[in-house]
Amino acid sequence: MPAATEDLKGRPIRFAVIGCGRIAGKHFEAIAAHAGNAELVGVCDVDGASRKAASDKTGAPAFETMDKLISEASPDIVVLATPSGLHPQQTIRAAQAGCHVMTEKPMATRWADGRRMVDACDEAGVRLFVVKQNRRNATLQLLKRAVAGGRFGRIYSVAINVFWTRPQDYYDSADWRGTWEFDGGALMNQASHYIDLLDWLIGPIESIQAQTATLARNIQVEDTGAMLVRWRSGAIGTVNVSMLTYPENLEGSITILGEKGTVRVGGVAVNEIQHWKFAEEDPMDREVEEASYATTSVYGFGHPLYYENVIQVLRGEAVADTDGREGLKSLEVLIATYLSARDGQRISLPLEY
Repeated sequence: MPAATEDLKGRPIRFAVIGCGRIAGKHFEAIAAHAGNAELVGVCDVDGASRKAASDKTGAPAFETMDKLISEASPDIVVLATPSGLHPQQTIRAAQAGCHVMTEKPMATRWADGRRMVDACDEAGVRLFVVKQNRRNATLQLLKRAVAGGRFGRIYSVAINVFWTRPQDYYDSADWRGTWEFDGGALMNQASHYIDLLDWLIGPIESIQAQTATLARNIQVEDTGAMLVRWRSGAIGTVNVSMLTYPENLEGSITILGEKGTVRVGGVAVNEIQHWKFAEEDPMDREVEEASYATTSVYGFGHPLYYENVIQVLRGEAVADTDGREGLKSLEVLIATYLSARDGQRISLPLEY
């Protein structure tokens, strides 16, 4: 059985990380940033070299299998930094063992699998968290406040661009990269956090029409895609994504055009507020300059802030920023996008289930 909320208030929460690849380092850093409230009790990877490197770096014991990690390290929460297609079975296994679960994005590559993950955690009485650390960026927090405060008036148009580069050797670095079952393409993997902004910032989506293409990379999935989005509010928007930008990552941006305001948050990863104009002034306008920050990483700096929320939720002190059901929202949009591109049709939301 998972530890009770009261039990978790008096000691550090025990985290275990499964998958020791690129993104795992962000989780190690976030856990270390919360020393005293969180501790890393184990790492796990099927690759011996990666497993050893993670153990050497963090000092946490290494385990070859997830079952051994859970039985011997006794984590309160398991962090899944594994290929996305493995998240469903690993989530269900962890939940059945009484562990809370945190998954990297996307939570799954299939709609039915995402729902199974939520159901399994509900049945086991454990929490499911889906990492959406970009929501914690100061730039997007400020934009969220502006939208929630009605400063735009009616929102007319939204444009999201993700123009990054992923060379062939990135996909060749692991067999699962660029596959339908375990990874997903430019939209599902690299642009997942930007797809999340569609509902989180603007609201429920009415329909999606999309096209995808594999233009330059030797992979199963798309390296380029475009979406036309209509919200239930009547707003219309576009999402343009490509991993073929020459010669390096160029832009991760969102532009909102409204009745009483226009904002563009750009930079390489929505890290710079480049335009901020509203009909009426507000004290929050003074926060614009300090909200922007420099970065060369598309990951941003939101993981420690995301962990702060998870720790507070497990101790009964906060509401989850992105739980399993919140994670399903962006997965639903992604699945609708792929259905539209495959069938050449406009897909209405919600999907039938």
